[in-house]
Amino acid sequence: MRTPPAVEDLLRTLAPQVLGTLVRRHGAFDACEDAVQEALLAAAVQWPGEGVPENARGWLLTVATRRLTDQWRSERARRDREAAVFAEEPAEPGPDEHRPSDRDDTLTLLFLCCHPALSPPSQVALTLRAVGGLTTAQIARAFLVPEATMAQRVSRAKQKIRAAGARFAAPPPQERDERLRAVLHVLYLIFNEGYTASSGPDLQRADLTAEAVRLARALHRLLPGDGEVTGLLALMLLTDARRAARTAEGGLLVPLTEQDRTLWNAEAIREGTALITDALTWSPPGPYQVQAAIAAVHAEAARPQDTDWPQILALYRLLGHLAPNPVVTLNEAVALAMVDGPSAGLDLLRTLDGDARLAEHHRLAAVRAHLLEMAGDAPAAREAYRDAARATTSLPERRYLEERAARLNEGVPDGKA
Repeated sequence: MRTPPAVEDLLRTLAPQVLGTLVRRHGAFDACEDAVQEALLAAAVQWPGEGVPENARGWLLTVATRRLTDQWRSERARRDREAAVFAEEPAEPGPDEHRPSDRDDTLTLLFLCCHPALSPPSQVALTLRAVGGLTTAQIARAFLVPEATMAQRVSRAKQKIRAAGARFAAPPPQERDERLRAVLHVLYLIFNEGYTASSGPDLQRADLTAEAVRLARALHRLLPGDGEVTGLLALMLLTDARRAARTAEGGLLVPLTEQDRTLWNAEAIREGTALITDALTWSPPGPYQVQAAIAAVHAEAARPQDTDWPQILALYRLLGHLAPNPVVTLNEAVALAMVDGPSAGLDLLRTLDGDARLAEHHRLAAVRAHLLEMAGDAPAAREAYRDAARATTSLPERRYLEERAARLNEGVPDGKA
């Protein structure tokens, strides 16, 4: 039986709160996380038929606590600890569970899931499971890997946290900014994987983008005075606003310049634009804020020809100063081509030739193909589109790139394609 969306949303909201409370009280992150997952499963089975309890959070906390008690009782080596910790554990939700103002440990939990001992893929997996409330099977489906593989990844992540001696506490001031950057990066990775899937038959995975936006909103509620947190939420909203226009019938990718802008989500654009406009008045610009500003400039253009490309170029140059990387240069090359012509963009692209970070990525060839097509060099553009199509693992992107190459092939005499 499928869990109703309203119940599923509630469970995802409550999951990090319940897990944070358990870990704060008892430690043992991995055991607490397993207990919360069992409680979420029990709720998903019972609540649709029996109704959501008046104190849903207390219900989950009680069930998870009982599961945790059962786990520790089953381990002989932990009998002494179990007796000390749970000797007076109430059978029903106690005053702490009923108190609405009980502190929210979501931010501390995010910091723990993004511990520097973990690799980015492990941080993503653990965040989605512990903070997002997704099951291992759901995460595995989202990233197109076997459930057993994802289970091992989550298990190893929890083992590394334990081995690193990580405590459930806010990081010290000297580490806070670095850990917050890791949290933002993980949410950014989750969103990007949902917005443009790196592999598989679908261009987009709305479940992942929705989860990234939900977690970014939660983080923004906890840290409303952080400009980069605000910038990331604005960037997600402004980018995801274009989702309905990004694919045509059959799932074919539609590039930004060809999208039906009446399909863009106007409410998301208004919210995202308001967030970034406000943030830039009181916060020094950071990478996520600049990217959100670029997305806002695109969103302001009713037609592709109305786009303020000089402003976008200036923003990409600022972004390249704040966070230099080859993907920023790729985007700057497109903006430069729109302002000064395709030759200028191609000249900038040549600075990326030989960059090991793009060696196996299709984006460099795809951008080069686009600029060559703008310059009127159809044969070279066709070959670049084909190179990009061979390099991508996304089936919608591959179809799009092959179609672009085929268009340039029309009218070419046999033997000269």
